[in-house]
Amino acid sequence: MYTKILVPLDGSAVAESALKEVERLIKGGMVKEVTLLSVVAISTLAASEGLDLPVYRRSRFEMYEKYLEEVRSRISSEGIVVNTEIKEGDAAGIINEHVKSKGIDLIVIATHGYSGMKKLMFGSVALRVLHDSDVPVLLIRPKSGKA
Repeated sequence: MYTKILVPLDGSAVAESALKEVERLIKGGMVKEVTLLSVVAISTLAASEGLDLPVYRRSRFEMYEKYLEEVRSRISSEGIVVNTEIKEGDAAGIINEHVKSKGIDLIVIATHGYSGMKKLMFGSVALRVLHDSDVPVLLIRPKSGKA
């Protein structure tokens, strides 16, 4: 049994494809607590474009608060605690730090399935999490393949 699982979500359909597996784990009685985590990345590009960073940051946090609450209401189940967290920084690093600090037993994360040049250009949060994680990582690849 995985008492605590972490599900990183970025608002995309690809990321949400991990939720189907989470629901299976919940129905199978394998989970007691789920944490939905979104990471806000404030890029140097945003700063260089002259955006008002405090306003931009606040809008991103508000967007994720609303989004995570919607997801929480969809997957809530009797007897299951569903937490939401929003952090700021590098997604893979934040995910792995959160796992260590909160005693997470399993990470369920979707992967875009990039390969070749796309993978080199965009990197892969899922692969970095997998590489650096001290707990099992369940990688979910959406049925539609690449997003």
